[in-house]
Amino acid sequence: MECALGIDFGTSGARAIAIDTAGEIRSQAESPFTPSATANPATWREALFALLETTRQQLPQGAIVSRIAINGTSATVLLCDASGEPVVPPLLYNDGSGAAVLDKVTEIAPANHTVVSATSSFAKLLWWLEGGATKSEYFFLHQADWLAFLLHGQLGISDYHNALKLGCDPVNLWYPKWLVEGIHRIANGRVPQLPRVVAPGTPIGQLIPDIAHRFGFSLQCLVCAGTTDSIAACLASGVQHPGEAVTSLGSTIVLKLLSRSRIEDSRYGIYSHRLGNLWLTGGASNAGGAVLRNFFTDAELATLSDRLPDTESSLNYYPLTQPGERFPINDPQYPPKLEPRPDDPVAFLHGLLESLARIEARGYQLLQQLGATPISRVYTAGGGAKNAPWSRIRHRHLRVPILQSPHTEAAYGTALLAQN
Repeated sequence: MECALGIDFGTSGARAIAIDTAGEIRSQAESPFTPSATANPATWREALFALLETTRQQLPQGAIVSRIAINGTSATVLLCDASGEPVVPPLLYNDGSGAAVLDKVTEIAPANHTVVSATSSFAKLLWWLEGGATKSEYFFLHQADWLAFLLHGQLGISDYHNALKLGCDPVNLWYPKWLVEGIHRIANGRVPQLPRVVAPGTPIGQLIPDIAHRFGFSLQCLVCAGTTDSIAACLASGVQHPGEAVTSLGSTIVLKLLSRSRIEDSRYGIYSHRLGNLWLTGGASNAGGAVLRNFFTDAELATLSDRLPDTESSLNYYPLTQPGERFPINDPQYPPKLEPRPDDPVAFLHGLLESLARIEARGYQLLQQLGATPISRVYTAGGGAKNAPWSRIRHRHLRVPILQSPHTEAAYGTALLAQN
């Protein structure tokens, strides 16, 4: 039995799912992160190897993993030396350091391009250039690129989903002239090597023999180009037709709408990922489940959610864990709003969920105003997909069918990507 293994590196931990050729799950594993480990490449490496070990132990007798793909958080980036070792701490998906060089980003990039954001990969690259952290022999990589390198050993390869916020043209798979000339003007010979870009799912190479032997995998196992965590969730969700969308309710809220039109507008943190002849257009808010976990345990969320009233909450929050928002408002200094806080925890949770639903609805409204295909139904992935009262609140705001994705794990979508 041949299986494809998908590995998801999200904001709260890493997960792995192996599926057979019929799409049936044959193994699952998880490695949660502590807050201090989220930005630690050594922890990422440990989690990756732990997932490989657990997968080998769980697979049915006779099953082999023939393909592997990895997703990572979008615009989480690293600088590595020629041996692949990180030379500075990585910058995470929500790191706003790029705000300090946003004026240079806007000078170099076309108006309203995807990279014109304080959290884009391109802005982070310029911030490193300005700070003198880069050298010409260094490699600029995304989280998924680096993790895949640990398995296939080929440094400097990315996919067009991860490379989108670096400025790669996803149609022609090249870096446009404005990007190349722009970074050379300010780099003084310190431009790191940008990754070669291929289509997601492209086989890159076989497992490094030492890795294959260490974890009992086949030497013929192929490591494929990966994707981002939000795209992986879309692949798992079941969206197929224009107008179908998926909302990922994890630590953050990510919206993706399958559209006939490509929408790009950095003023609102909106960008489109190529998916065949269509476009997954959308954005990612910093609001989401991470805020809920600051106030409630999983058990409290389940108990209190069952007590929510069917009426709309009058509380109007903007639930962020720290200042800074990407979509549907793009403001690196945007403040959290979590007051007033009622004494009743049910009322407080009601206000938080209602406010998160408003952010989701506002995001889809903005996409449609800018020309995306109108939404016809919304699939839901992530931990919040299991919260039925929250789904009812969202239905009231979105006014289209709210469906739970047949598979809610980004790791499942990444396994599908590897398989195909």
